[in-house]
Amino acid sequence: MEIPGLGTVEDDGDSYTSDPITVRVLDDAECQFLVVGYDEDDAQEDFHTAIDAFLALGASALRAAAPFVFAYYQDVRSRLVELGIDPVVTIDGPDDVWDHVEFGWEVTVERDWSGDRQVCLSSESSCAWEREHGLQIVFRGGRTVTKVGPFDGHLSNASAYGRDDLADVVYHRAGR
Repeated sequence: MEIPGLGTVEDDGDSYTSDPITVRVLDDAECQFLVVGYDEDDAQEDFHTAIDAFLALGASALRAAAPFVFAYYQDVRSRLVELGIDPVVTIDGPDDVWDHVEFGWEVTVERDWSGDRQVCLSSESSCAWEREHGLQIVFRGGRTVTKVGPFDGHLSNASAYGRDDLADVVYHRAGR
């Protein structure tokens, strides 16, 4: 089967998997795309539009998200210091945060059934400051980073915490 923007994909039963594709916004990482819920969706063109938008993104999308990722780093660092643990890495500011991220090899494409119900692309990456939970980056509509933080599989903070007031919050520190 073919999905526009991804080419021929393999049917995995509940999802489709693409061959590796170079993703500019993720520092030219070679990523497989895992497309979830495509067959059952009445608006498959939303998937095509989101995939095309995502593949067209440049580094500016990540630069805009750097302050939020840096806030995630600072929260993890603070918790480690409170526990008397030396942080693994010191990052001076948002401009340096991406130097400590290794982008993942898989991008999940699925519709967020909460809120505005857009198709989102989510990438799980490794980061030097939080090796256990990593870094999840969600691109709503494939265009804009709308959620960052530890990987939890949710496509928005509103769905992650069951709170509508977090719909437009890019990074939300747990416990707040």
